[in-house]
Amino acid sequence: MSGPEAKNPAPAGISSPEEIDVAALFERLREELRRGAVQGDSRGAEFASTRALAERFWPVTAERQAGGGPKGLVKRFLRKLMRWYVEPLAADQRVFNDSVLKLVDALSERADSASAAREQAEQLVRELQERLERLERRAPLGGGASPVPATVAAQPAAAAIPDYFAFESRMRGSTDSIRERQRRYVEDLRDAAPVLDIGCGRGELLGLLREAGVEARGIDADSDMAAYARGDGLEVEQADLLEYLGRTADGSLGGIFMGQVVEHLPGPTLAESLRLAAAKLRPGGVLIAETINPLSPIALRNYFADLTHAQPLVPETLELLARQAGFADTEIRFLNEPAERLTEPDDPVIAANVRRLNEILFAPLDYALVARTAADA
Repeated sequence: MSGPEAKNPAPAGISSPEEIDVAALFERLREELRRGAVQGDSRGAEFASTRALAERFWPVTAERQAGGGPKGLVKRFLRKLMRWYVEPLAADQRVFNDSVLKLVDALSERADSASAAREQAEQLVRELQERLERLERRAPLGGGASPVPATVAAQPAAAAIPDYFAFESRMRGSTDSIRERQRRYVEDLRDAAPVLDIGCGRGELLGLLREAGVEARGIDADSDMAAYARGDGLEVEQADLLEYLGRTADGSLGGIFMGQVVEHLPGPTLAESLRLAAAKLRPGGVLIAETINPLSPIALRNYFADLTHAQPLVPETLELLARQAGFADTEIRFLNEPAERLTEPDDPVIAANVRRLNEILFAPLDYALVARTAADA
């Protein structure tokens, strides 16, 4: 017996309605759900396909096309005689099938909720672990020691946020994720020792440079960030960038890194920091400044989520400021493209428009300015 949708020929590979074993189908759906919960989202498409198959055949009915000729006439006659017996069974089967589908949907939603809850719990555990390590490594505030200010920077006003370390940990991500994102810069800085990491945070890049055998040190305005990085044996000082660069000898650095820092600086501070960076780098030295790409709508959400940001910087603005500060060569590298994109259709005209939408809506989340001072003649 079949529903109205089954009047058309069944697709290749799909059994005809009268061959569907509902109990076996239910067991298959339950097994797919169990596997999906174990293996993650990789089987989501297969589960959705199975769910669609079940939905196609759930409306069981006694009505079918009997065909023409004497044989069809006999079938129609017999079906009318048997309707009083078959139709109640079909009605019960429809109720059962509908209940099975609702059960599967409920189990699927529960599995999705459990997976989301697990991810949230893992993130919370990671954040709590970092915050506990922060407390262990925090510089003493009493016992004869001079009080350590929460931040020495006039901007950002991170001290206005009750727990900026926890805020940064949640908004920016784990140390492991930041290390992987910053690993790309190791080759740029391999021959640039000594390297200064301005706004080094928890010291992810400094750790990578130490592993690569590159001499490097860092500064951060936030006391907790500096203490956390020192807890990993890194050379880090709590300092304001303008003050620190001001007392650094000209031409004494081979590389300067500023990861997600420049968007925190007001215009005059940014211009002065670039001017000082150019002066402190030796000939052929390199400055790398990574920041949020405001050309990406998705990235702008992350920008406005941080209350300590001063202004977004379009690539042309940052590149022009670097040139005016004395850098001879500049390059813009776009980074971290979002995974989601609109699918391009076969029609070439529509595909071109979709491609343009992808460029606008799903632009890279970040970019890096790579600027070099003039080499010796």
